[in-house]
Amino acid sequence: PWRRWRRRRCSGSTRPRAGVLPVDEVFFGTIVASTLRVSVPLILCALAGVLCERAGVIDLGLEGKMLATAFATAAVGVTTGSLGLALIAAVAVGLALSMLHGYACVSHRGDQVVLGMAITMTAAGLTVVLGIAWFAQGGQTPPVPESVRLDRWLTGLGDQLETIPYIGTALSLAFTGHNAMVYGALALVVGVWWLLYRTRFGLRLRAAGENPAMVDAAGVSVKALRYQALALNGVLASLAGAYLVLAQNPSFIPHMTAGRGYMALAALIFGKWHPVGALWACLLFGFLDAISIRLQGAALPAFLGGGQVPVQAIQAMPYVLTVVLLAGFIGSAVAPKALGRPYVKER
Repeated sequence: PWRRWRRRRCSGSTRPRAGVLPVDEVFFGTIVASTLRVSVPLILCALAGVLCERAGVIDLGLEGKMLATAFATAAVGVTTGSLGLALIAAVAVGLALSMLHGYACVSHRGDQVVLGMAITMTAAGLTVVLGIAWFAQGGQTPPVPESVRLDRWLTGLGDQLETIPYIGTALSLAFTGHNAMVYGALALVVGVWWLLYRTRFGLRLRAAGENPAMVDAAGVSVKALRYQALALNGVLASLAGAYLVLAQNPSFIPHMTAGRGYMALAALIFGKWHPVGALWACLLFGFLDAISIRLQGAALPAFLGGGQVPVQAIQAMPYVLTVVLLAGFIGSAVAPKALGRPYVKER
């Protein structure tokens, strides 16, 4: 198909024949589209971590928050058939877990790392127990109805983009036809950046993670700032968990987050606690995940003995990169100075 398209292009034709598309155009469009869709929960979770850790609170419970909110979304969606109620349930669970985090670590100066792991471990076990008790399907939930699933957006724009010569099909496949949360996640990156770096609240929030004593001396409550950051953290983490059910898998499956919370933490460290840097890291993880899906069943080169690439090796690519980035950049990335340190007000 590529050679036929090149001959038609050189002969003066601006569009390939119907049903014949250049291989690289389709491949590029589908890979970009898959990368965006796979990256959405990572982006939302990384933004939640950026807000929380910029205020000085470590959140290792992102994995557990995603898992609990995904279960809440599926359970309420199956029971009520309402998308709005499913999202409200997810946000309520995410906020409750974040407030629990704040109560233990901000108000009572508990160990932030231990509590984050406790949230993740509790969510991993409790969702399975509740799933078995309520739905009797081995911890899974029934598929949510179509009325709860997210619809595709901008399909009409995709038809218009396809008329552009040479790149129209790639642009249409890559950037149109996604659901609202894909576009919303990209918009939230800009929103979180504006909040942190262009508002008074963002300045105080960052100061609470760098020098909380100075914030307290200015008459601003450090606890209140950290609670507000945790509230935003809970909302974003709940949207990440809801996306897994509303857009990717129509039912809850035990441990369906598959380490995405930890990958988001690696992304925000690699992005140096900056929303835009975290976005690029999440897109990198999403690209590797999309490529790993495409490479399943691929053949090894002849000099390596031929045969198929092991599926397990392909699926491990994003997680191997997570370990490499954490090992290589966690020392060079400069975290907020008060990160993980409970603030004790001087009397």
